[in-house]
Amino acid sequence: MIIVSALLAATVAVAAQSGPAPAAPAMNGPVVTLETTLGDIRIALDEAKAPVTVKNFLAYVRAGHYDGTIFHRVIPNFMIQGGGMDASMAEKPGRAPIKNEAANKLRNDRGTVAMARTADPNSATAQFFVNLKNNASLDYGVGGAGYAVFGTVIAGMDVVDRIVAVPTTTRGGHQNVPITPIFIKRARVESVARTPAGADGVEKPAPARPASMPRRN
Repeated sequence: MIIVSALLAATVAVAAQSGPAPAAPAMNGPVVTLETTLGDIRIALDEAKAPVTVKNFLAYVRAGHYDGTIFHRVIPNFMIQGGGMDASMAEKPGRAPIKNEAANKLRNDRGTVAMARTADPNSATAQFFVNLKNNASLDYGVGGAGYAVFGTVIAGMDVVDRIVAVPTTTRGGHQNVPITPIFIKRARVESVARTPAGADGVEKPAPARPASMPRRN
């Protein structure tokens, strides 16, 4: 699973935007922590705008799919990609592909998390990427069908920046592979976002939102 090379070629040459990830908007969704060998990355998920994608991502997290996978593609000024390969560059079996939700108006800005896919817009399974800068060419309507953003890094962008700074090589036909593997040791659902306190001052759990089932062949 890759980000289409034509978009990559148009994007890599653009200078990086430095600084932390943008502040995450209020989200009535879970927070997932990726425990990596270079530190933890916390991601707030947007169930309201990407229900199919979030449901799919959480299914992989809860099944332990991401545990022991690596960030197998890291490109300065662009993104880091992971979630599908083990240290031998073998791809783990995934679930059925899901509907592309890139039309949800969430932009591929620095610090956002989106699904990787092939040239088929509805081909995303487990692999995801974290944007290192504002990648407008990956947005819906700019780069065609676009790449579906479903979350935002709320802590650990410094870890993302450390990951992309490591030396890389070509392995098994894959480019931009870290020479020393960077593992996701464990992915876990940390918490569920909550709505602001009501008039009585008591914080209320966020209401459940229906989510579509992933499309199956």
